[in-house]
Amino acid sequence: MLGRQVITRHLLADQLRNLGIEPGGVLVVHASFRAFGPIEAGPPALIEVLHEVLGPSGTLVMPSMSGSRRTDPYDLARTPTRDMGIVAETFWRMSGTLRSDHPTSSFAANGPLAREITAPQPLSPGHGLASPIGRVYRLGGSILLLGVGHDANTTIHLAESIAQVPYHIRKWATMLRDGMPERVEYDETDHCCRNFALLDGWLRQRGLQNEGIVGGATARLMQSKGVVETVVPRLKQDPLRFLCLPNAGCEECDAARRSVASRGISPEQMRRDDAPGDG
Repeated sequence: MLGRQVITRHLLADQLRNLGIEPGGVLVVHASFRAFGPIEAGPPALIEVLHEVLGPSGTLVMPSMSGSRRTDPYDLARTPTRDMGIVAETFWRMSGTLRSDHPTSSFAANGPLAREITAPQPLSPGHGLASPIGRVYRLGGSILLLGVGHDANTTIHLAESIAQVPYHIRKWATMLRDGMPERVEYDETDHCCRNFALLDGWLRQRGLQNEGIVGGATARLMQSKGVVETVVPRLKQDPLRFLCLPNAGCEECDAARRSVASRGISPEQMRRDDAPGDG
């Protein structure tokens, strides 16, 4: 069997521009390199092409999250990412890239606005308005999903934070305090995220999502503002919209539901959650 054709930088750049990426913007990228197929010079080339398309006045942002329940202290200069993929892991280690200080939910950025985006943030909420993903939203940034779905779209967690959803899971991590490791606990909006796939239909209905092929991967491009403005009203009406239904066998969503009782959500809101949705 013949191998797949190697994707060139020139083709990647054309595809990204055709998708709608313009110079000078702030762009958050969530990517699965496995979905691309063979790319000329590998993950570094993809990152370089993204920089090329954004131009010198553009800022590239990617998740560099390392996960919770770590006994070793988070070190933004050394701690590897967890489950973020080779593109994100390569990006935060590249020269000129800055990384934020959150012990579990950090982001990395490279470009004129990188320092502003990766500035210190509160421990909780990890994805609120004062986080890197919140700053991208305030700066009018865009989101590019490359070979991944909306379950990887962290901006939806920002929308949950703005909507003040009632579910929060207690988590912990280890940080250095005065040079000594210290376990810190915090609340995080967490569940399985499978229902984030609803965003495809919601954004298409409003004409807010560009779709195409980049390399061998399905690509989606949207404005952060469009995601937030689409999600928040739905969550205000139905706060548990993204959780799997009770008894669906989803341990993560069941844990999120159990957390609701201590946060004062009304029975009426619970009943609306179990009603048929708008898809």
